[in-house]
Amino acid sequence: MLCKSHRVKAGVLCVGLGVSLLGAAVFATAAELEPLQITEQQRKTTAEIVSSLHKHHYRDQNIDDALSQKFLTNYLDTLDPSRSYFLQADIDEFNKHRDKFDEDFEKGELKTSFVIFNRYRARLMARLESVVAQLEDDERRYDFSQDDALNVDRENAPWPATAAEADELWRKRTKADLLNLVLADKTVEEAREVLIKRYNNQLRRIGQQTGEDAFSAVINAFTMLYDPHTNYLSPRMLENFNINMSLSLEGIGAMLQSEDEYTKVVRLIPAGPADKQGQLKPADRIVAVGQDKEGELIDVVGWRLDEVVDLIRGKKDSVVRLEVLPAKAAAGAATHVINIKRDKVKLEEQAAQKAVFELSDKDNNSYKLGVIDIPTFYMDFEAYRKRDPNYKSTTRDVFNLLGELARENVDGIIVDLRNNGGGSLHEATALTDLFIDQGPVVQIRQTNQLISRNYRSHSKAVFRGPIVVLINRLSASASEIFAGAIQDYGRGIIVGSQSFGKGSVQSLQPLQSGQLKITESKFYRVSGGSTQHKGVVPDISLPDMIDPEEVGESSYDYALPWDQIHEVKHDHYFDIAALLPAIQAEHDERIKVDPDFIFLSKQQKLIDENSDRAHISLNEKTRRQEKTDYEQQLLSIENERRKTRGLTPYKTYAEISEDDKKDAEDPEAEMAEAEAEPEKIDPAKDPLLTEAGYILLDFIRGANQKDEQKVANF
Repeated sequence: MLCKSHRVKAGVLCVGLGVSLLGAAVFATAAELEPLQITEQQRKTTAEIVSSLHKHHYRDQNIDDALSQKFLTNYLDTLDPSRSYFLQADIDEFNKHRDKFDEDFEKGELKTSFVIFNRYRARLMARLESVVAQLEDDERRYDFSQDDALNVDRENAPWPATAAEADELWRKRTKADLLNLVLADKTVEEAREVLIKRYNNQLRRIGQQTGEDAFSAVINAFTMLYDPHTNYLSPRMLENFNINMSLSLEGIGAMLQSEDEYTKVVRLIPAGPADKQGQLKPADRIVAVGQDKEGELIDVVGWRLDEVVDLIRGKKDSVVRLEVLPAKAAAGAATHVINIKRDKVKLEEQAAQKAVFELSDKDNNSYKLGVIDIPTFYMDFEAYRKRDPNYKSTTRDVFNLLGELARENVDGIIVDLRNNGGGSLHEATALTDLFIDQGPVVQIRQTNQLISRNYRSHSKAVFRGPIVVLINRLSASASEIFAGAIQDYGRGIIVGSQSFGKGSVQSLQPLQSGQLKITESKFYRVSGGSTQHKGVVPDISLPDMIDPEEVGESSYDYALPWDQIHEVKHDHYFDIAALLPAIQAEHDERIKVDPDFIFLSKQQKLIDENSDRAHISLNEKTRRQEKTDYEQQLLSIENERRKTRGLTPYKTYAEISEDDKKDAEDPEAEMAEAEAEPEKIDPAKDPLLTEAGYILLDFIRGANQKDEQKVANF
């Protein structure tokens, strides 16, 4: 989780770095930076990491010229993802060394890598100082009436060839930042102040960087070539990692990472403060953090991840305010402020819960359906070690819920694993045991290629009726093991969207300084396919507002690939393949006329069209018109849905989000809602759950007809 920052300005005094690598000029800054130096301990740690990767990482790859070239590409993309700080001359110079990094790493020598980092710091500081000086110049005017545009998709753009080209890029970039703030109802002067503070904060932090920061950037750019979950954890990052794993420090219950200059939400901890509050979403970007209900919002764009985390953490029951740019927000979209009351994640609030609802088929036959919502695969290990007979675990809780549903005579059950990021592998196996008889649940292949099939179902199934497993893009790891086993055994129908694809296992290895989190094995389904990268593909797809290009294993560079091993012998319960065509046809007919699904489909298409732009206009009138048109389109499709539901149409777009705005304007009401009991399962408010119910209903009917045919044929 590296912080990826910005880029430089030219036209000042030039000095040399004093290192034989490069004679290219470096733009001096007002306060000249001392080059960061590698230590002897870091050299030893580097050699240690290279040795561990070679011996223990699941991905066996040679440390050679090809890997050296990948490292330089990844390192430069990590430092300058928007290609707006380095000049092409810098890149040409660095490329002279692109075949030598493998030899350097094996010897623990990082001099060249540190020179690149120092060049980046110098470029960055010079650029930010230049931009701040321009923003502070009262004589400088920004004309938002010109027909100008900024390329915002610079991932593969060329680096600026000249200082003048870099200056022009930054003129547009600064103008775009100002215009975004103006469109968010700030005056030009207020927008200037925000950017001046932002860049001055970044300048301060650059001056505080140490050799440990450079070392972490270099080493993680290297370890990530093996896979995105293999990381060097410095002593500081190790502390943050341990806190995230234990959830022992009060916070908001969100996993964060750095992406470009933003802090991005990866996922929310089930039943955590942010999850219960309900407004923060995966892939949202945090642009500012404030303390208490009225505290000043501190702009955190470009900050290091650990510094942002420090601001968000705090005492239990205190309030943190997050200014958020929504995921997939259209260009110029307004930010919004979310108030979250800090708290610990309580195990009892992550417990599985059930509900029962009724649906009727086309012949008006009524079916009683059960739902079991499982937020995470949990187990109270401390109570288990103390031999507490009442220790809590996912499997024990679901076992009890299945008994209650059986007493209510349900015809089938939906297991809802949406947003379940995983947890205990033991619990995923034990949960599968409740639905299948004896047999393997998951295969695990180690670095040495040995395959373990020890995670098995040992008992007879507790529930044998039809089931549907509901998943989405945030269903990961243990959720994918359970869903994959249910699919492979033909035990139920998987419904939703393609899951996350986290099918690897990591361990921590101590180092001279810090620790190495290293991937050592992969999960494979009983059918032989990996859950890695590909995840679980549903039998019947439902719309998902989470963008798979932003969230999921496939969104990471250098993710381990999907592959296969031998299938292991396992039973088959229902002939799902034979039932699916009819079930799919019924599903297609329903969603074709269902107002909620029509709305979701149109909304998703509209958001994609407005967010996937390579260029944005720097003309205020054009941007305001684009925003108005976008809001009118959203208003139109929302009112289509409301009319079919017999609801009063909204008159203006502003009315759509009025309820959410009330929460933002009334922190007390928002806090009270966050403290309330976890929201109960309500299919009437959840069109995806309702449709999963209809699919289960069709599954039950199809299975019954198959049984009747067997009897007739017999």
